[in-house]
Amino acid sequence: MTSPPHLWDGVLRRLGTETAPLALEAWLTPLRMREEPDGLVLLAPTAFHRERVRTHFGARIAELLAEAAGRPLGLRIEVGAEEAAAACAAATPPRANGHTLRPALRPVLRAEAPARPAAQLVLPSTFETFVTGPANALAREASFAVAQGTQPALFPLFLAGQSGTGKSHLARAVVAEARRHGLERAVYVSAERFTTEFTSAVRSRLGGDFRRRYRQECEMLVLEDVQFLSGKRQTQLELFHVVEHLRAVGGRLLLTGDRLPRQIPELCPRLASQLAGGLVAELELPDRALRRAILRDRASRGGISLPAECLDLLVERVRGSVRDLEGSLTQLVASAALLGRPIERELTEAALRKLGELVPERREPDAVIACVAAFFGTSRAQLASRSRAERFRHPRQLAMYLCRRYTDASLSEIGRGFGRGHPAVANAIQRVERAMLERAPLRYQVEELAARLEGRRVAARVRPSAPTEAPEPASARAHRGSGEAR
Repeated sequence: MTSPPHLWDGVLRRLGTETAPLALEAWLTPLRMREEPDGLVLLAPTAFHRERVRTHFGARIAELLAEAAGRPLGLRIEVGAEEAAAACAAATPPRANGHTLRPALRPVLRAEAPARPAAQLVLPSTFETFVTGPANALAREASFAVAQGTQPALFPLFLAGQSGTGKSHLARAVVAEARRHGLERAVYVSAERFTTEFTSAVRSRLGGDFRRRYRQECEMLVLEDVQFLSGKRQTQLELFHVVEHLRAVGGRLLLTGDRLPRQIPELCPRLASQLAGGLVAELELPDRALRRAILRDRASRGGISLPAECLDLLVERVRGSVRDLEGSLTQLVASAALLGRPIERELTEAALRKLGELVPERREPDAVIACVAAFFGTSRAQLASRSRAERFRHPRQLAMYLCRRYTDASLSEIGRGFGRGHPAVANAIQRVERAMLERAPLRYQVEELAARLEGRRVAARVRPSAPTEAPEPASARAHRGSGEAR
């Protein structure tokens, strides 16, 4: 019989294809197996952890062990503090900026299937596990159409959005769905790896092999993080020709980026025009309803009983991306398991404090706009005017930025308050975020306005007059689109 550690590794890989990543990390990865005279023993770090595994996973684990060993095996689940704690510590992913960094879970490949290159190991993301709401509905439906091959007009499909809004989930789901329907020649790759492969091919004089992989042997290309190509002229040119080839042969193309194609700095105009020539679908941060749906879905898939008041607390205080939501839930579940405590309000608040996710009460856009107008001694009508005068444009951009930060309104809803579309709002937010890194007076203004919105006081550092802007970088002027907040 295979040794217990290797036996458990195989079972864990199988469970990874059937279980939500959140549940796998919280309950199964920390377990350790050992062999005893009367059978096998799974060691859990706490009694609470043991009961959760026994209730929700015990029968399936026993079934997979018997299948792997070729005969039924005796199995007990016990508390083994020292051994399981060591396993848990080894399995706990590193943290950065207060959020859990999850290890990639490799899918199980059938023994008879040829191994794909490392770039083709796609995470087990599916359309069924993608929770849809107004912030991502268009992106989801367009991605599904590309996977099914039912909408040739969606060439190319470009998914744009901040990190953690679900672009990678949809990109991987497209590849998985296409392969499920028999499309074997689907290439999934990041822009960074595409660049590395191209550079290596040029240096090794193997350009033919590179072009064969991305042209003759490719029916679908899914390319992530296009913004990485900024400034890489030769790689951009190669990608341009790859896209043209796929268009000519009727292939499919999906790309993702953290901003719209025309807003990526140092992206050659004809490539930007090519990438924006199909459908561009934006994914926004989830609103309150979508955050609730995502948390309920992740909890149910992980077999987690999440009390209503704890769910409400997470929904109200975690305002970031889907990744932030999942990180907060992982923190809460892991804390409950390791401390042997039920999930309740006090533990939820403690978990949120550790993540720094306590946020102030949300405001309505009208209240934010009124606060900014009063601060600068202007009116809402003047902020919504078409004037490009600095005394109106600067407060207008700050108001848009603070509406995004302190309200649940979408970019389109914020734009309506100023008589503008959502591209103008997105551009204004990016300009404020970029300028805050360079100009201390602007940071002080934002801090003062934030304090007023949160009902606290800070020491006054600057007068509320709009400062004279520093000269805009040439690259920003060259790539600033018509969506600028005027």
